[in-house]
Amino acid sequence: MSTADATLLQTPLHALHLRLGARMVPFAGYSMPVQYSAGVIAEHQQCRNAAALFDVSHMGQIRLVGDDSAAALETLVPMDLIGLGEGKQRYAFFTNTSGGLLDDLMACKSGAAAKAAGFGDLFLVVNAGCKQADLKHLVTHIGHRCTVVAMPERALLALQGPQAVAALARLNPAVAGLVFMTGGVFDLAGSVCHVTRSGYTGEDGFEISVAAEHAVTLAEALLAQPEVKPAGLGARDTLRLEAGLCLYGHDISDATSPVEAGLTWAIQKVRRPGGAREGGYPGAATIGSQLTSGAPSKRVGLQGLERVPVREGAALFDAHGHKLGTVTSGTLAPTVNQPIAMAYLGPEHAVAHHEVFAEVRGKRVPMRVVNMPFAPHRYHRG
Repeated sequence: MSTADATLLQTPLHALHLRLGARMVPFAGYSMPVQYSAGVIAEHQQCRNAAALFDVSHMGQIRLVGDDSAAALETLVPMDLIGLGEGKQRYAFFTNTSGGLLDDLMACKSGAAAKAAGFGDLFLVVNAGCKQADLKHLVTHIGHRCTVVAMPERALLALQGPQAVAALARLNPAVAGLVFMTGGVFDLAGSVCHVTRSGYTGEDGFEISVAAEHAVTLAEALLAQPEVKPAGLGARDTLRLEAGLCLYGHDISDATSPVEAGLTWAIQKVRRPGGAREGGYPGAATIGSQLTSGAPSKRVGLQGLERVPVREGAALFDAHGHKLGTVTSGTLAPTVNQPIAMAYLGPEHAVAHHEVFAEVRGKRVPMRVVNMPFAPHRYHRG
């Protein structure tokens, strides 16, 4: 192990990844599996056709404890959390004073069983690269209203794909009763786990919070199911891109607003201008104005008209050679079987069927603005 490798953190599944033949890479300060011997395309198709198991233990798990937790968190995000039902989960994002995105996250309101199992009144999952800043943000701004507790003692597994429910239900049939964006506590392979029916692949699936010391036992129990094979960060990235989902630090950042990012669907009516609890979060004036009058740019999907992969960082131009923007994510999509990308364009160019040109190794290749997702979502909504 090199000195650089020695500085990387390891998830509780690190030894299992090595045993399974994973190729490990640095990611968000952790040593993480980018792929296994089957390769990224096979892992991608495994998730689309059956079930794939991802280690996402590098992500941050945080609980908020106290009756005022939901109202307190509403001062940092433009979501309706007070009205969120027990056992329901909501996609959310922290904003800064200029309306930019500090991080995106999942927030689940606990029922009695989840509270008793130690998941607080609200259970949050935040991005790996932002978790320390998010924790500080929460403690600084709402720590006087509720108790903010990091949960480094827990691992996080994502079981994704159309056959994920069949595999997980063999460990506990009750999980099949969950629908998209709901959660609760379940005994899995002898450990009390927090399970939500959600994920970041566009497929049906589950995210499972498990005590670190039981993570390997649970992972092995899932991998023993005939539908399940392991998958790494490479497939996770191609899957989420086909699903049109943002990756923080790439497609969204503190310089992009949720309106520009096309995330306004996540802002409930009660928190919008004219709503009963409008505003009251950082950047509300800017975001409210953009909701009403439009934003200066828009995240769009792009589909290549030639079979040339267009990667993150590629410059985009119009037919006259004027620079329009930069690709934020791009790949040759295994399911779509075409080059796809995401980027920000001005309103006049962010129109379906509009053509732009991406610069790849000195050549400008045509791409067409298309609606997202590139591959249809297949969530289980009940």
